Amino acid sequence: MCRRNGAWVIISRDKLKKKFKFLRSLRFRITIILVIIGIIPAVIIENGIVKSYEDRAVTTRIATIKNQTDIICNQLVKLGYMENPSNTVINGELSLLTNIYGGRILVINNDFKVIKDTYDLEWGKMMVSSEVIRCFNGEDASQYDSKNNYIEMTVGIQNPETKELQGVMLISFSTMEIRSGMDNLEQKGLFLLVIIMLVVLILGYVLSGYLMQPFQKITHAIEDVTDGYLEESISVPNYLETELITNAFNKMLQRMRSVDESRQEFVSNVSHELKTPLASMKVLADSLNSQEDVPIEIYQEFMQDITEEIDRENQIITDLLSLVRLDKKASGLNIEVININELLELVVKRLKPIAAKADVELIVDSFRPVNAEIDKTKLTLAFSNLVENAIKYNNPGGWVRVSLNADHKYFYVTVADSGIGIPNDSLDQIFERFYRVDKSHSREIGGTGLGLAITRRVIVMHRGAIKVYSKENEGTTFSVRIPINYVA
Repeated sequence: MCRRNGAWVIISRDKLKKKFKFLRSLRFRITIILVIIGIIPAVIIENGIVKSYEDRAVTTRIATIKNQTDIICNQLVKLGYMENPSNTVINGELSLLTNIYGGRILVINNDFKVIKDTYDLEWGKMMVSSEVIRCFNGEDASQYDSKNNYIEMTVGIQNPETKELQGVMLISFSTMEIRSGMDNLEQKGLFLLVIIMLVVLILGYVLSGYLMQPFQKITHAIEDVTDGYLEESISVPNYLETELITNAFNKMLQRMRSVDESRQEFVSNVSHELKTPLASMKVLADSLNSQEDVPIEIYQEFMQDITEEIDRENQIITDLLSLVRLDKKASGLNIEVININELLELVVKRLKPIAAKADVELIVDSFRPVNAEIDKTKLTLAFSNLVENAIKYNNPGGWVRVSLNADHKYFYVTVADSGIGIPNDSLDQIFERFYRVDKSHSREIGGTGLGLAITRRVIVMHRGAIKVYSKENEGTTFSVRIPINYVA
């Protein structure tokens, strides 16, 4: 809420959200990055130019004054100024030099006594400073104080013939002209920086908008897909990134369609599977109701058929409930260390009566003792489904061999049989819910089409894998690989 023209105006949260939303957008961040990339080099260049101007101006000023003081030093020696500092010609030149450069000159003799001060402040005093001492030792020096805007330098007064040092000239002069030139450059540089910033900001905003167009296309396409207006896959190959995003989205879209089709097919299959026993029971019940004085034998036969259909309906519902429970996260696993050899022996022991009734031999081969971290109940169900299927789809006089082996990381269980086998075109579909290779034969032996789906789900929950190898009329082999140590 804000006050405008004496009235309170309430700013909606939506408008504020839109403003802050732009600040969080990739376009805004690209604009800022482009501005930074454009401004930082300009600032560096501007500072470099100013610094270069300063260094060059100071160096030139020092060299100029050094040349002039060298000439004056030679005159000092020739005219004997060090013994008689009252020479008006020399004093006039010194005063002129200080006036030109706005500085001060001190002439110091070998006794470190100031014999000339253009400011007339230190005349006759002793001057013992580190710069003066170094100069007497043959080291001319210069020092630039940018903070206080002056240059100080020492020049030795040397006899050109004997090379004897007769004194030192201490010079300090102002650099305000240099500072004024630097300030002028900085003002012009700042003006150029403002112009560059505005240009870069505008170009950055426009360019970022252009760069973001492919992503906006992807957004609109995804929105269309979400709203159901777009059925086909999307393609935005402007950048490698957009191409990767669209490819991933198309894969996800294809997967979603596949899941949706599977869901519809699953619902249809569930409806059909649940409806079939009910229809059979209704037919049998109607037949009994339409007949009078039904013989007890026929009545019992019909009731037996109705009981079988009820059992079949109950089995389908039980398997469906198992699938629903298994579709939950793997956190539902009750992991414990189990002896896999004993687990397989127990599975085979429970199924031996069924195998004996079908005239099928059950064989267990354990190559080594194996202990693994598993959910005993769920994995027992999975292995029972595999072995029971191998018995059901076998031939009289056939065999089922259950083998166990392991290495340092996995244990391996194979269930091989000498049964009727699976056609090649059905191998990729046998783990789908309600899928049957031979529907009539499956119903004849009581299958629901959910056993292998349950088995694969249990194995996947254990971070394992299952593969199938089969040849019609020769047999089938299921190979299961499961980690010995469960990793959540």
